[in-house]
Amino acid sequence: MNPEPRMEIPIFPLPNVVFFPHTLLPLHIFEPRYRQMLADCLAGERRLAVVLLQPGWEADYEGRPPVHTIAGAGEILWSKRRPDGRSDILLRGLGRILIEEELPLPKPYRVARASWLQDVYPSHGEESLAPQTERLRQACAQLLSTLPQPVPRLVELLTDRDPPGTFVDRVTDLVVHDIEQQQRLLEENDVERRVTEAIGIVEELLRRMERGTPGTRARWN
Repeated sequence: MNPEPRMEIPIFPLPNVVFFPHTLLPLHIFEPRYRQMLADCLAGERRLAVVLLQPGWEADYEGRPPVHTIAGAGEILWSKRRPDGRSDILLRGLGRILIEEELPLPKPYRVARASWLQDVYPSHGEESLAPQTERLRQACAQLLSTLPQPVPRLVELLTDRDPPGTFVDRVTDLVVHDIEQQQRLLEENDVERRVTEAIGIVEELLRRMERGTPGTRARWN
């Protein structure tokens, strides 16, 4: 799926977005440096990585504030340029990457040398994760039943029969709202550990909803 071991890829640092494989991410491009990035991507392989900024990024946003070393890489499926030069794009997540170094290129945006991170399954294969995956699926189904109105993306997620690694990534993207938890799950390429942590997060969310914690239901409206 991701044959090249290393690559050079533009990185798009954002303060509150974690980009997961197997998901779709709409973005609005408006800063001049990222307009140039988009133009170069569209003229090339149509790939870019979305990476979460480290805390304290505000002091050097126009420069090169520190970013996390694990990011989500994707391909541009669709792009629409507006009359004022801004653009709307849609990314499809291809996989996790490890940012090894940033390249000192004469470009207004940032480019990294990176390598793909593959999912790691138990030695007995993904079938050995069936009990944990089913527990996560049941927790998501219970969550769906408690919501005041249907969430089509959650219904679709439960209907599809994705491999465990794909399923937990899609669950995290849709159900987990804490940005630090999202980043931690992005950084975990051991699928068994990722599923186990996701179970804990979703089951805690259910307990909070049962207790009527303020604001918990509003996220789904």
